[in-house]
Amino acid sequence: MEKLRLPSPCVVVLVGPGASGKSTWAAERFGAELIVSSDRLRALVGAGEDDIAASTAAFALLEEVVKQRIGRQLTTVIDTLGLDRDRRLRWLELAREAGMPCVAVGFDTSPEECRRRNRERSKRIPADVLTSQLRSWTAVKKELPTEGYDDVLQPTALRVVPTAFVESAAAAARQSETPTGLRFGLQLSSYTHKGGRAGMAEWIREVASRAEAVGFDAIYVMDHFRQIPQVGRAWEDFLESWTTLGYLAACTTRVRLGTLVSGITYRNVAHLGKIAATLDVLSGGRAVCGIGLAWFEAEHKAYGWPFPPVSERYALLEDALQLLPALWGPGNKPFRGKVLDAPDTTCYPRPLQEHLPILVGGSGRRTIRLAGRLADAVNVFGDTAQVRDKADWLRKVSSRPVELTHLSTTLVGRDQRDLDGLVQKLRPRNVDPARYAASVNAGTVDDQIGRFRELSEAGVAEVMISLPDLETLDAVGEVISAFRV
Repeated sequence: MEKLRLPSPCVVVLVGPGASGKSTWAAERFGAELIVSSDRLRALVGAGEDDIAASTAAFALLEEVVKQRIGRQLTTVIDTLGLDRDRRLRWLELAREAGMPCVAVGFDTSPEECRRRNRERSKRIPADVLTSQLRSWTAVKKELPTEGYDDVLQPTALRVVPTAFVESAAAAARQSETPTGLRFGLQLSSYTHKGGRAGMAEWIREVASRAEAVGFDAIYVMDHFRQIPQVGRAWEDFLESWTTLGYLAACTTRVRLGTLVSGITYRNVAHLGKIAATLDVLSGGRAVCGIGLAWFEAEHKAYGWPFPPVSERYALLEDALQLLPALWGPGNKPFRGKVLDAPDTTCYPRPLQEHLPILVGGSGRRTIRLAGRLADAVNVFGDTAQVRDKADWLRKVSSRPVELTHLSTTLVGRDQRDLDGLVQKLRPRNVDPARYAASVNAGTVDDQIGRFRELSEAGVAEVMISLPDLETLDAVGEVISAFRV
C-alpha cells in the first residue's frame, strides 16, 4: 500500500485515549528523535513513566520541548493523550507561526479493545481513568475536524518527506502507466576522493565509465578554478573544466560532454569557441558548449580577472551567443558585436556536429529571454512550480525550439532504510537530517522517478544531477531506466 506523504518539516498531533495505540504507531513510523512523549518525559522528571505525581512537571517540560522544536522548524510528533483542546490549539498556533503544516491523527480504537490492551499491560491505567478518557474521546473526535488542521488523519502508513516528493507517488504511477522519455546528465561538482591527486585520473575514468554504463546521456563539469563555497572549501582539489572534458572524451564512447557552465568572463570568447570545436572533433561529435554570466567574484579577484558589472556581462554573453556559431561555421568572415570584435573567425577543424549546441545557464527572466533568442537550451533551478513558470516564460519570449534543462543536487536510496543511512552518513554534523534531506532532494528510487516525471511534465527535456555520493550511481541507474521508452 502506498504511504501517505507529509511535507517536511511538519507537526503531527496524536489524539486518543490511553491504550489506543498512539505510541506504538508513532514508534513504527518516526525516529525516536522526532517524538515528544509525555510518558518518556514523566520518566525523565519522575520515578518512571507511570509516576502520575510527576505529570505536571512532565507536561510543563513537554510544552517547552514542543515550543523549541517547532521554533527551530523541526518535525515534531506529539505523543500524549491530546484530549485537551486548549493544548491542541496552542500546538496548532505554534505550527502556524512557524509556517509548518500541522495534522492531527485520531485513534478511534474501540473501548473494548482499549480495555483489553490495558489489561495486558504490566502497569495498567486505572479503570475509572481510562473510562473518563474514552468519554472525552467521544467528544474530541467530533471537534478535531473543526479546529483548523491541514488534515485530520486516521492511523495509517505514512512518511514525512521533503516537499519535492509529496506528490511524487502519483507522478511515478503516471510514468509507469504512460512512460515518457527524459535525458539525464551527471554533473561533476567535486573531485575529492580517497585516492587523492595520484589516483585522480583513474578515479574520474571509473566514474565516467560507470555513469555511461548506468545510462547517463551526458557528463557535465563545473567551470571554476577553485571549489565554490556551496560545495566545499577553496583549497580542495578542483580540475580545470575543458582539460577534464578532453580526458573524458578519451574515457567514454557515448555520453555528451560539456560545461555547466563556462563563465563568459574567463576566456577570450573566440578562444573558447576553438576549445569547444576541438573537443567536438576529438569526442566524435559529443560536445555541448555551456556558457553563463559568471558570478563568482572572489574567483575573479584571486586570478586577477576583471569582474564587470552585470549589464556589461550581459552584453558580452549576447555577443558570445552570436560569435560562437560564426566561428563554427564555414569561412572566416569578421564579427563585430556590441563589445566583441573578432576580425577573422577562422576555426578549423570545424566541429563534427553540424550544429554544436549552446546551453545558457541561468534562471532569471532576462537570461531566459536571451537564451530564447540565441541559444539551444537554457538550464534552470527550482521546484516543479518554479520550473513550470520558467517554461511558460520561455514559450512567451521565444518562437524557436529552445530546450529547458534543470540542475539539482540529488541523493537516491534504493529504499527508505538505505536512504536514511545515506542521509546520516553524508549530512554535516550540525545539520538536522530532515533539513539536509531537503537540501539534496533525498528520495528513494520511486520518489525520484516521480519527481523527474513532474519536471518532465513541467517542460524539462534534460535533468542534470549532482550526486552527493557517487556510490549511488547504480541506484540512479534504476531511475534512469524508468525513462527509457
